[in-house]
Formats: sequence, C-alpha cells, structure tokens
Amino acid sequence: MNHYETVFILNPVLSEPQIKETVKKYEDFLVSKGAKMIAKEDWGLKKLAYPIQNKKSGFYHLFEYTVPGEIINSLELEFRRDERFMRYLTVTLDKHAIAWAEKRRKRDQQKA
Repeated sequence: MNHYETVFILNPVLSEPQIKETVKKYEDFLVSKGAKMIAKEDWGLKKLAYPIQNKKSGFYHLFEYTVPGEIINSLELEFRRDERFMRYLTVTLDKHAIAWAEKRRKRDQQKA
C-alpha cells in the first residue's frame, strides 16, 4: 500500500450540495477499492493562476490516503470522465512528505 495525496479542483458553478455529493462520491470510491483515508481538506473557493475552461476560480479539495498503486489509474479515469473536475493531481508521498503532512495537519488543528 502506497501513501498518496490527491488535490482536485471542482467547477465553481457547482452548488454546495453538489460539491459535497461529488467529494463524497470519490471518497466512497476510494474506500470501496480498499483505501484508508488519512485526511480530507476543503480549501474552499480559490482564484486560479490562469483561466481553465474560461473559469477564473475553483473549489479546491485534498485527499490523503493509502491504497494499492493500481487503483490510482481507475481513480484518475473517473476524474477524466466527470465534467465537474477541472484539474487534479495525484502524487506519491515519501517518508519526508508524510512527516511534513502530519506536521501541517497538527498546525492546522491548533489554529482551529
């Protein structure tokens, strides 16, 4: 099982219930494939560095999870098929990135 982090940007024209439903759908997809969710973060509506699909902002979300490597291709295929996704990026975390992510989560919890 590898440790992954996926950041994705959802279309800004979606309503709050549509965003929650989309995030839940893909979280359930990962869990059904045997993933262990470590963290989920909703970064909210952010301005984009450059327009994507003629949109200047998007809803950012982050998933951190462990899952077998072959599942990532099917997850990204689902992202490509879904028109609500503007962009996504999945990276494998090494031991240093895992430690940094834990430190970031603790810092964010202290702020809240």
